[in-house]
Amino acid sequence: MQTILTKNNYLSLLLCALLLVSCAGKTEYSKYTSIESHQWFSENKIAFIVNNTDTISKKNVFIHIRNNKDYEFSSLFLIANIEFPNGFQVTDTLEYEMTDSEGNWLGTGFTELKENKLFYKENVLFSEKGDYKFNIKHATRSIKDIEGQLPLKGITDVGLSIEKVK
Repeated sequence: MQTILTKNNYLSLLLCALLLVSCAGKTEYSKYTSIESHQWFSENKIAFIVNNTDTISKKNVFIHIRNNKDYEFSSLFLIANIEFPNGFQVTDTLEYEMTDSEGNWLGTGFTELKENKLFYKENVLFSEKGDYKFNIKHATRSIKDIEGQLPLKGITDVGLSIEKVK
């Protein structure tokens, strides 16, 4: 009987170790920038510089948005730009839903702060070594603010993460 328990303990320990090893190393880059006073002006770009040395593995790129109850909209419009080490640039206009159809916040979090992990690029290959520059700015406007003069309230942090595709 004791040998069975000992074998089960070893098996449990082995499974835990395998789980930890399989999760380790998936995220290659993760950084957040806080938005001052939780008011994001449209001209304020959030910049991330990622040094790439892996030109073989495919990656997923995510934009992370943390918002609180002061965010006024059900969606978020972003303009994201990647500048490659050789100077080539790719710009995307993105729209993300921030609430469900009933107005409930999407994302994770038990308090008034919610975090959304949003797909930006999927299965992308960074084929050059060097610094990739990511710039993110918002393009969300109310009907009264077509020029984008008013700050976007309720966005507390903007982040970027890059994960290796398994």
